[in-house]
Amino acid sequence: MTSRSASRPLRVHIENSRALQPVFIVQPHQLDAALARHADLAPRVRITIGFDGENYEDLIRDADALIGYRFAWQALRRQAPALKWIQVLGAGVDYMAPFDWLPPGIVLTTNSGAHVAKAAESATMALLMLNAGMPELIASQRRRVWNRRFTTVIAGKRLLLVGVGHIGGAVADRTAALGMEVIGIRRSARPHPSVHRMHSPEALPALLPDADFVLLCAALTPQTRHLMGADEFARMKPGAGFINLSRGGLVDLQALCAGLAAGRPGGAIVDVTAPEPLPPDSPIWDTPGLVITPHVLSDDLEGYIPATLDIFFDNVRRHLEGRPLRNVVDLERGY
Repeated sequence: MTSRSASRPLRVHIENSRALQPVFIVQPHQLDAALARHADLAPRVRITIGFDGENYEDLIRDADALIGYRFAWQALRRQAPALKWIQVLGAGVDYMAPFDWLPPGIVLTTNSGAHVAKAAESATMALLMLNAGMPELIASQRRRVWNRRFTTVIAGKRLLLVGVGHIGGAVADRTAALGMEVIGIRRSARPHPSVHRMHSPEALPALLPDADFVLLCAALTPQTRHLMGADEFARMKPGAGFINLSRGGLVDLQALCAGLAAGRPGGAIVDVTAPEPLPPDSPIWDTPGLVITPHVLSDDLEGYIPATLDIFFDNVRRHLEGRPLRNVVDLERGY
């Protein structure tokens, strides 16, 4: 992000979409609260808020930075000649790929880190549900069957954590505290204090047979699409649990359903599907052993936007001080 004149405030536009759930909309009172938390930066920014393209071209024309999730990115070269920075209201940018629409010189950043507390809490919940056999017990309730299935404690069981970034690292912290053995996979294979052994992605096939639970926290890229398919599910330990909290495209859903029928995995919880929303007439809804939640487990209703704005203002401070920004998207990697 190139420097700008220190004599004028940083011009920021926030573009909202009313079609999104309220958790993803920046409200004026949330912006005011963020400016109060970062009072030293308030005189150094001038911020506008818009909805659904209303006055968008006028508001974006002289903007240095844009905050949004859905906006007319294909027209940025023409509509926003001064733009140098886009802050996405999300951690994943796979829906924006390929990035040939991004004009040269514009930095793209995400709100990676805003999901950590809720996602780690939800991952812990999902692990404990699978350990207690809840998918089977829920199915038994629907059939009005008194299925007295007894299970063991989760301590000592092995979690294979695929993707150890902000969220994966927090999941590792929580599950290690439960007494689980945590085996991690990350692109860099860099160690993490709560991961007992870290591996690079090519180790996935060899690690699947020994895992009691497999949890996906990876980004969706061309390289990770259908990371879990028929071959991978067939390698899982019989009865093991499977969780996907990241992106639906990481998993071949048909292969997951077939795997559940064969007992590999023994139960699954997915917060994401491909496509989203899952069509009402999809037979996947009725898959035995599968719990589906509608992409709601990682976003804190009250804390998501405040955390995102804090990340943005931290980057404003970094920019003004000439330091590198956080969460800059590597366009080649796709995250």
